[in-house]
Amino acid sequence: MIQQHTITTTQKYNFPHPTTDTMLPQRLIQLSLHTLKTVQNNTIQLNQQTIQQPNTETHTIQLNPKPITLKPNRTQTTIAAVDTSNIKIGETPTGIIAAVRGAAVWKQNKHYHYTRLGPFLFHITEENKRQLYQTLANAYLNTNNTIHAYPLNLTQMPNRIANLLEKWLQTTLTKTLTNSLILLDGSLTAGTPDTPTQLMKETLDNARKRNNTVLAFSKMTNLRANGYLITDALPPHTPPYMLETYGLKPKPPTVLLGEVYVAKLTNGNYAFRLDIDKEIAYEQKIEAVQKLLGNDHLQQSYPETLRLAHILCTFTANEVIAMQHFTTRHYNLKIVNRPDMHRLLFGPYGKGDLNA
Repeated sequence: MIQQHTITTTQKYNFPHPTTDTMLPQRLIQLSLHTLKTVQNNTIQLNQQTIQQPNTETHTIQLNPKPITLKPNRTQTTIAAVDTSNIKIGETPTGIIAAVRGAAVWKQNKHYHYTRLGPFLFHITEENKRQLYQTLANAYLNTNNTIHAYPLNLTQMPNRIANLLEKWLQTTLTKTLTNSLILLDGSLTAGTPDTPTQLMKETLDNARKRNNTVLAFSKMTNLRANGYLITDALPPHTPPYMLETYGLKPKPPTVLLGEVYVAKLTNGNYAFRLDIDKEIAYEQKIEAVQKLLGNDHLQQSYPETLRLAHILCTFTANEVIAMQHFTTRHYNLKIVNRPDMHRLLFGPYGKGDLNA
């Protein structure tokens, strides 16, 4: 007997919404193609080093040693997360070629789903960097305000473009999800050039209006209590639990829009700085973390949804090689190998300077 399977339509989810503003992704594509035209018939020095953003937090705070014990709440709740990444593909005589990609992951009805944007390739030079960033900022921020007050370092441009894409993905989630948990990578600190205070406040306001709760996990932190990193000096208590912190006062214009906790959510040696929207009630903060425990898989105290967002946006070595091959073939670039002056001058004793 031959069984005939019923053909059904694809299940609908509440993200991405069909009416979602797509202005920023469209601008990313347009500007990617436009900037790459300037690299035609040029030379390129291949480079796979990831561009890192320096961490400048050096605050000392107080840590409440009395833990807030947590119990998983299995009330069905959608968990969503956002992350972006960028990588330098190579150097040209006038600038750099870099790729940017972002991912949004959400767990709904016990299944993970994702949307991935990119990679977007850019040829960034000293001449086009400000106009490039201004155009993208206007597309996302919907404003004609200039950004001339902010310095734009060429090597940090890929990170700033990725940051704009990340903020757009965050806003999209807060405007489309309802009664959900939204996980961000990093902290809820605002007032920096990449995270204007008004923009971050609007993002959190949008989340509250739809009864969403924003939780921000920091993979690294320089916050210290009594000389120790807040994620290292933990009391001997059985997880899951959180510790409250006090006394964190960022210097203006930087502001903190979240309450800072130390979260140790599973057994093991790992704990994370966890920022929770400070405008929501204390009970809602605790309930949000307990719903996260009851609805998402956690390994080493880190949510799987946020881990997947990071994995999906991170570039693999094969992808980098493919993008290098595409740019060199499509734009007729000639690969050159500039001499390593440290190796040339000092032989086996020349280790090079990655920050030069």
